[in-house]
Amino acid sequence: MTETSLPASSVERGRIHWWATTPIWVLHVLPFLAFFTGVPWWNWVLMAGLYFGRMFFITAGYHRYFAHRAYKTSRWFQFVLAVGGATAAQKGPLWWAGNHRLHHRYVDTDRDAHTPIKGFWWAHLGWILSDAHDETPTESIEDFAKYPELRFLNRHDWIPVWTLGALTWWFAGWSGFLIGFVLSTVLLWHCTFMVNSVVHMVGTRRYATNDTSRNNLPVALLTLGEGWHNNHHYYPVSARQGFFWFEPDVSYTILRGLSWLGIVRDLRLPPAEVRQGMRIKDGNVDIGMLHHHFRAIGDVLDDARTPSYDVTHPEVDAAKTRLELGLAEIDEAATQLRRLDRKRRRGGSAATEAAPPGSVMPDATELSDPAGQNAN
Repeated sequence: MTETSLPASSVERGRIHWWATTPIWVLHVLPFLAFFTGVPWWNWVLMAGLYFGRMFFITAGYHRYFAHRAYKTSRWFQFVLAVGGATAAQKGPLWWAGNHRLHHRYVDTDRDAHTPIKGFWWAHLGWILSDAHDETPTESIEDFAKYPELRFLNRHDWIPVWTLGALTWWFAGWSGFLIGFVLSTVLLWHCTFMVNSVVHMVGTRRYATNDTSRNNLPVALLTLGEGWHNNHHYYPVSARQGFFWFEPDVSYTILRGLSWLGIVRDLRLPPAEVRQGMRIKDGNVDIGMLHHHFRAIGDVLDDARTPSYDVTHPEVDAAKTRLELGLAEIDEAATQLRRLDRKRRRGGSAATEAAPPGSVMPDATELSDPAGQNAN
């Protein structure tokens, strides 16, 4: 695996309001009380069931359905996905999916809420604790914000998670609550958040995308397939993130089973020509890593402003101007490369043309579903 240390950004990241986030820290400590209650073996089975069950609702529901509309389903199962995702204590479906669409739109820039260029811990946890992202970005999720039941659940996202917690305590007692519910919730947080932090820093890159996304097998196993993150950023609308047979994707396997039962339909998959295109090993320019290294140079130039460097500020400013021009040229080259690649594949499927590889998420207006075709 390849590991890099992304340069820290000096942009304003928002203020973490510690008192408001106290419950999160308390939940990290609560499982240790199980030393006093004892833990029967079936509590660990309960923990695994609640962990993987809720991970499916985050990956297949919040992420692949609400954020990327990678498949279609009925309105009643849409609500099931929303409630199931809310039991994971990661806020409401509109907040989660709306922010994720913005992540794809502004990936690895200062406008990306959880880019590791703002620091590893900020990408992993800090951004969700800050006051900069409290509000739901409704403008990026208008296609689902039109459903009143989703708006209600988004406002009252605490109902599903604490209902599950109360039921766990009722049926499994204090040890079941501490291990089955609380510990699995904390593990869910950190394994989900690793997709924002770890897999933008550690792993391998197959495709030339305009970000630092990686493919990471351990994270893929822990998150039911979300660790194939370079695949995902290359073709974000796919319901399958493990593009090849040797890339396990449990969430997709479950979705396939649900499609056989008629519960979900129209699973979007990457065509063969997409899976074989834009590979770094074939000589495609790795725009994302070029950006990363240019940012690192920019940080060095910022450090050069300190008195310890024998260089004048105008020289530094001139160097930064040249750097910014270089970044603009890289962006233009990336756009031309994608345009040429789409032209080369023009004979491919309509799905390929509708969602070009490596592209950012469309605006909410492009994702609108006025006829309700996505949820009947």
